[in-house]
Amino acid sequence: MTIHGAADTRLSLESIETRAARRGLLLRLRAPRNLGIWSLQVVVARPRPGLSPLLVGEMKGWALPTAAGLRLDTLRVQGDGSHGVGALIWAATFAWTLEATPCRRARLLAIRDEPEQHRRLVRYFERLGFTAERELGAGPLDLGPRLLWGGSGLLMEGDCAEGLRLCGRWLRA
Repeated sequence: MTIHGAADTRLSLESIETRAARRGLLLRLRAPRNLGIWSLQVVVARPRPGLSPLLVGEMKGWALPTAAGLRLDTLRVQGDGSHGVGALIWAATFAWTLEATPCRRARLLAIRDEPEQHRRLVRYFERLGFTAERELGAGPLDLGPRLLWGGSGLLMEGDCAEGLRLCGRWLRA
């Protein structure tokens, strides 16, 4: 496959799982499909001999079978040794989306809890190629989306191929 005449060197989900394994991490993606909608969960864990693996990162979301159907809801990275785990999770999410669904664009909400945390979230999502779409506030038209997303904040949208490309740069760094 070529993009603008250049070879497509996009990361695959399999290659991202291999990268995680080389770092001593387990990366697993579950995406069961029910009534045409995928329920997505990506987890990264650290194996512990004789114990259950220690969760160090997780992404949850869902995908509708449309070009703009990926919805990302929860990202959590925690604990010692979690540097780079976010990039693995994002890369796996984008790679799976491009490989297994018709989705090419993703939406998420930069939740507005605390002002400084909100600014950090927006900057983080912008580094992944997301751009502001609109504010979800207290207006009557925002009630449905706020119930869906779980709060108010900045609704953002991004291109999955661009997000995967940016994650690839993070993973190579």
